[in-house]
Amino acid sequence: MILVLVEVSPTGEAIEVSLEAVTFARDLSAAGGAIPIDAVVVGEPGDDVVKALAAHGVRRIHALTGPAYGAYAGAAWAAGLMAVRERTGSVVVMASGTPRGMEVLAHVGARAGVAMAANVVSFSSLSPFTVTRQVVGGQAREEMQLGQRPALFTVAGHAVQASAADAPGAGELVVETPDVADADLVARVVSTDEPEPDLSGTLKSARVVVGAGRGAGSADGFGEILELVDLLDASLGVSRVVTSLGWRPHHEQVGQTGSRISPDLYIPCGISGAIQHWAGCSSAKNILAINTDPDAPMVTKATHAVIGDLHEVIPAINEEIRRRRQG
Repeated sequence: MILVLVEVSPTGEAIEVSLEAVTFARDLSAAGGAIPIDAVVVGEPGDDVVKALAAHGVRRIHALTGPAYGAYAGAAWAAGLMAVRERTGSVVVMASGTPRGMEVLAHVGARAGVAMAANVVSFSSLSPFTVTRQVVGGQAREEMQLGQRPALFTVAGHAVQASAADAPGAGELVVETPDVADADLVARVVSTDEPEPDLSGTLKSARVVVGAGRGAGSADGFGEILELVDLLDASLGVSRVVTSLGWRPHHEQVGQTGSRISPDLYIPCGISGAIQHWAGCSSAKNILAINTDPDAPMVTKATHAVIGDLHEVIPAINEEIRRRRQG
């Protein structure tokens, strides 16, 4: 059986990357001959979570309940996940590659004495079980064999697109109250502060992103770029240097310290493509780079490239788009 840790948002919904992990699990299940998929959630889930997981093919939903699960504690979550795994005999335990997913599965790996693969994007073989994972901030990929059981891994965000199953699962809710040792509650969340509003949601989910870097020239150099964003119904993403200079707000930043994007098309304009930025855009399906430097890392890694000044190239693109729409 495959066991997936599913995180629930403060608004009571299964988070998108957890549904992506369940979708990944379905592909693994099919390859193994329709292995059942169960989910583990912390706290009793609402109807929306139960329905969503059933729609994505989950057979049973194990809800970890009790005083120990009133606040987040990585070790306690791991103890509960292991208890369900031992009772169900799951051969695979997985989660999404979120901070909590990483921490909980690291605890599970340490306790079970098995290796954990982080940020998996695909699998290529079941015997031996071989996965491919992102490393070096998404710049490289490596194969890893998970020969021990349970096979333990997290799925990189947006490695797959969440989708409902052709045949929904039963979505049977099972309430679990596993014992949790006092030692597992030493490190836990005791208070939370209201975070700054996250304004990057549109950028993270956009199918088309137009990027801008130092080549914009100044805070006033984004006019034609923003026009292209409007024409393509896209989102704007910028490099770290742009936000560091105060030209654009931080929520538009793409990179290791910004948003990670996976659009169908990314158009980086005047962006060299340093490792920090590449970590955020490496999952883009197609990249059209516009840059004056033909040897810039972003140009060499792009699907297509236009060598030229963005302030000359972008207006020409905008004009051509308008012409074709009018014609």
